[in-house]
Amino acid sequence: MASTLDIDMSEYREFFGKLEKAASGDFKRELETFLDGVGNEFLRIVEEEIKCLQVMDSRQLLASFHKDAAENIWKMEDDGLTLEVGSCTSYAGYVNDGHWTNTKGVAMRFVPGYWEGDKFIYDPGAEGGMVLKQHWVEGKHYFDSALRIMDRMLPQLLEAKLQQWMDKYFA
Repeated sequence: MASTLDIDMSEYREFFGKLEKAASGDFKRELETFLDGVGNEFLRIVEEEIKCLQVMDSRQLLASFHKDAAENIWKMEDDGLTLEVGSCTSYAGYVNDGHWTNTKGVAMRFVPGYWEGDKFIYDPGAEGGMVLKQHWVEGKHYFDSALRIMDRMLPQLLEAKLQQWMDKYFA
C-alpha cells in the first residue's frame, strides 16, 4: 500500500523570502534610520533640559546640540549601528559637571568685561571688569538628566519599533 503525503510549503517559502529580504540590508538601513531618530530625539531632550534648568547664556550651547551644527558631535560607527552625540563647545562640560571659578592655587582673577543689568558680558578689550574669587559653581547636569530621560524612553521606543518591523517583514 502506498500513500502520498502532500505538504504545502508555500507559507514557509514566503516566510524565508521575507527573512532573506530583511537580512539583505533592509533591516540594517531601517535600524540606522531608527538610531538617527533616537539621536535627534536625545538632542531635543538635551535642549529642553538646558532651557528648563535655565543655563545662563545658552545660545551657543543650545546651538551645539543640533545635528550638523559647528560644535556638534554626531558620529555613526560600527557599520552604522553605534551613534555618539554631544557637544564640542568648550564650556559644555563645565556647565554640566560644575567647575571652580579659578585654576587650582589661584585665589582671585580679573575678568575684563561690563555689566548689562544683572548680566556680565565678557569683553577682552573692556577697561573694567570683575574679580572672581575661588569657589565651586555647581553643575546644571542637563546632559545627565537627558540621559536618564532617554534611558526611561528607549525600551518603549525599541519595543514599538521591533513590533513594527515584525509586522512589516513577517505578518
